[in-house]
Amino acid sequence: MEILQAGIDPGSADHYLWCTPDTVSWGTLPTAATEPVLTLDSGRTVTFDTVSQEGLMEDQGRDPVAYFRQYGVHRSKVLADAIELAASDLRKPTAPKAPHVVLGPVHVRGAQPGDWLRVDFLEMTPRVPYGVISSRHQRGALPEILPRDVDGSIPAVFSKFCPLDDTADRARFEFSGGAATIDMRPFMGLCGVTPAGNEPLSTIPPGPFGGNMDVREMVVGTSLYLPIQVDGAGFYLGDPHFAQGNGEIALTALEGSLRVTARLTVVKTLSQPRAAMPFVDTDDHWIILGMNESLDEAMRQCAELSVDFLASYTGMTPSEAYLYLSAAGDFSVTQVVDLVQGVHCSIRKKDFRSLDRP
Repeated sequence: MEILQAGIDPGSADHYLWCTPDTVSWGTLPTAATEPVLTLDSGRTVTFDTVSQEGLMEDQGRDPVAYFRQYGVHRSKVLADAIELAASDLRKPTAPKAPHVVLGPVHVRGAQPGDWLRVDFLEMTPRVPYGVISSRHQRGALPEILPRDVDGSIPAVFSKFCPLDDTADRARFEFSGGAATIDMRPFMGLCGVTPAGNEPLSTIPPGPFGGNMDVREMVVGTSLYLPIQVDGAGFYLGDPHFAQGNGEIALTALEGSLRVTARLTVVKTLSQPRAAMPFVDTDDHWIILGMNESLDEAMRQCAELSVDFLASYTGMTPSEAYLYLSAAGDFSVTQVVDLVQGVHCSIRKKDFRSLDRP
């Protein structure tokens, strides 16, 4: 497949943004004082060339050319922007130990706290024909027992390099004695608006601002709603994924750089009864998110927000919504590895088609 180098044929969006040491932060989210790297009107489209952190990290040698060479990848198939970022001094030794390369922030004119930013995902295309799955430094869901090398020792990093097939529809996962395939389902693991406050936050835990949510349902054709925290919204994205299982138990998904086109629109008429949290709108479902350091509390928050959402959108009483969700809501563990853990509820739209809701 074609390698999508930054700056080459970026498509027909209104704006184009790619990763350079001047347009990204590494390991931290922007603050209200961060200068925007792009300013645009509500409703405009942007193509983002995002970069995966896999192959750039210190524990992988911080040299993507050398890292991917061990898997037979020629330098010409390594992204030039990944090479530039790895060679830069952007990621300081004293920086928070968070891995993500964050592209942004984007200032949207007219966006104010209390509004919502709607992010419509229009296109997502792999920039390279390979991805990486990693577990590192005992950060997965089973740190007491996995991962282990064949001799039983604990590796600092345990990774699988997964090449894509010629159509980029599947990735190949080789294992002892055979191989499996992973269906491609690209999405951005990290999307958000700039949090309120002056202290740059680590990219690892998500929050009401979005961030590292790892919601696998945010594929092409879906919309993400983010409660705006600061003037201009300050949209950013990072942590591109080729595929992920709910839970993301080993620490990472199938990570790989993506070219993403999205429309950013300010919405001023949307409200939620409780504290505003991001949610996702797909063709078939509303997806409500709960987040907390405790998985039990994330489940409780998700249940409360799902009840409130249905009461607001359908006219159900909270008690009626509670019963409906017990019979027809699908609650899933989003991820358990980002310090703040996630649960999401999928609510089928077809159950409410008589209400003529969007």
